[in-house]
Amino acid sequence: MTTWRSLLTGTLLLGLSACGGKTTPPEVEPSVCEAPTEAKVSGFTQCGPTNDVTPVNGYQGEFAALQDTEGAVVLLDGRCTGTLIAASAGPVVLTAGHCVGLGDRSLAVFNFEDQPDGEELITEGTVIEQSMEPDYALIQLDVLPAAIAPLLLTTRSSERLAVIQHPRGRPKVIAEGTYLDSCNQLVYYKDLDTLVGTSGAGVLNRQGHVLGVHTDGDCDASGKGANRGWTAEAIVEASEYLQAADIADR
Repeated sequence: MTTWRSLLTGTLLLGLSACGGKTTPPEVEPSVCEAPTEAKVSGFTQCGPTNDVTPVNGYQGEFAALQDTEGAVVLLDGRCTGTLIAASAGPVVLTAGHCVGLGDRSLAVFNFEDQPDGEELITEGTVIEQSMEPDYALIQLDVLPAAIAPLLLTTRSSERLAVIQHPRGRPKVIAEGTYLDSCNQLVYYKDLDTLVGTSGAGVLNRQGHVLGVHTDGDCDASGKGANRGWTAEAIVEASEYLQAADIADR
């Protein structure tokens, strides 16, 4: 194990899990579009009886095309996930606000994967924006990965969504699930496993564009409940760095 991997493993903290404890009656869709509750730490559970994540380089499902864009997903400080996004002022890493503090220096690791398809790039960056409502942060990297294209922001959902993530600080995996609704600046989805360490990951539509940033939610091992994140549109509206034109796909 390399020195930086040992460091990341040693500093892995309990972040904000996407799975909570609420349940809904059988055969009833999860309750969504309510006022968001404060995120909380909860157990190491997944959305359903099995943990349906796949190492990104071994994935062959309906989002297989996302393998062309997964390089933009980054492990942050060994405990959260981020996504390099395109912006008119220059690419930045988008993550959850509860993962970092304003002015923090974050360790960013690209291509931390099983059977990596590119060289690992380790760099640092400075948190230039941070908010808890909407729950997002922007990190300006010291060194941009030259061979990795930043992802576009979007307001367009699709029936199925995907989250590429580093659960528990481990190598990159992908999970997919069902879009439920978008309202009150939040996007809701179900049957999509997001464990501790997934906070800050981009919520991707079929085109591989970033619909939102995963922050928290309410699902359990029985498959009940839903996860959620703040929409890209809400983040752009709150940001001084990002501009309306940075939402390239509406």
